[in-house]
Amino acid sequence: MKRKHYTKQEKAKIVLEILREEKTTAQIASEYGVHPTMLGQWKKAVLEGLPELFEPAGRTLSKVQREHEEEKDCLFKKIGQLEIEVDWLKKKSEQIMLNRRTARND
Repeated sequence: MKRKHYTKQEKAKIVLEILREEKTTAQIASEYGVHPTMLGQWKKAVLEGLPELFEPAGRTLSKVQREHEEEKDCLFKKIGQLEIEVDWLKKKSEQIMLNRRTARND
């Protein structure tokens, strides 16, 4: 059976129904063919995200920018570490090749 993917608008409509509390979660789940656990996750996401709607746009943007900068710094650090490891491996492989050549000539 293929999974149904819901748009943001569909999810919002369903969560609004849950918040109205006119029907049980089980009834709404049955009506839309969504597992009750999934509905609970959608509801939780909405309730956690509501306070951000009332934050000034600049604050939300600066938070996203700060997270982006932190992620970028982490990635640059990882790149540096990987470059060091590649250089080390190159040197070791050259040493191994030289040792094998000298061992063959002996």
